[in-house]
Amino acid sequence: MQGLEREITTRLNQTVRADENVFHKFIDAAGDLAVNLVVAVIILTVTWWAAGWAARLVRRLIARVHGGGPPDVTLQGFAGSAARYLVMVVGIIAVLQQLGVQTTSILAVLGAASLAVGLALQGTLSNVAAGVMLLLFRPYRVGDVIEVAGRTGTVRALDLFVTELTTPDNLKVVLPNGKVFGDVIVNTSYHSRRRVDAVIKTDLKRDVPALMEGLKARAEANPLVLEDPAPAVELTGMSEAFVEVTVRAWVEAGDFGAVKADMMLAGRLLADGSEHLPALPAPRAKPAPPKKKPRPTLSDRLRAKP
Repeated sequence: MQGLEREITTRLNQTVRADENVFHKFIDAAGDLAVNLVVAVIILTVTWWAAGWAARLVRRLIARVHGGGPPDVTLQGFAGSAARYLVMVVGIIAVLQQLGVQTTSILAVLGAASLAVGLALQGTLSNVAAGVMLLLFRPYRVGDVIEVAGRTGTVRALDLFVTELTTPDNLKVVLPNGKVFGDVIVNTSYHSRRRVDAVIKTDLKRDVPALMEGLKARAEANPLVLEDPAPAVELTGMSEAFVEVTVRAWVEAGDFGAVKADMMLAGRLLADGSEHLPALPAPRAKPAPPKKKPRPTLSDRLRAKP
């Protein structure tokens, strides 16, 4: 009987010790996990800060390369975005390693499933590739007015994945770079000058030569119309019902809308026989060109250092 009690006591003691060992292991594992989580949060926070710092550093370096000239905003935005994403990827890998995730195993799995991953990320990767091509070929820059994918607006940003536009009615339009690069891009800001083609139709009873003379006089009197090349008025169409006259005038790119609106309104009034035309648009005050700062020489930089 005493032997049985002794055996039961021994087994109970072993069970208690086993439970204590499991409990201690659980406490140790929980402590290690808590420490790893805290370190991972710190790494993630530092990564977030470092990503922003790297983006700003790249932008400043690009601005310094341009010297006293205007910085390339498009290249600054694209390179800054690429630097930010690169730092974020490195930080995420460091977080996974801190949490005990075997990154080599993950890379091996991704390598084995490269076809599936490639198909899943086809759209994203195509946007990145298109962004690189847009940066290389430069069909537009930040600040240009473009027409693409049925949208017209001012380019606000060229990112690694998307292009942001602001429409004339102040809407934000985000277009994937893959769609932009695969579509026809019309850059209305590329050239400093544009030609206005204002088409006016009138019936056959009107005095067409007098209408053409009036349109030419109106174009020549407009202070926004360039003198060279001189404005021209041409007869571009005729049918049994109407005569088509086109005014062609060269203007600065920024004056295109104002001149075309004035020529269309004046042409319609002249075609209707009206002698009262609206006042001509005021000439635009041209700002003085910015003075370019000379790039400092090596001796200047050495003297500037304390």
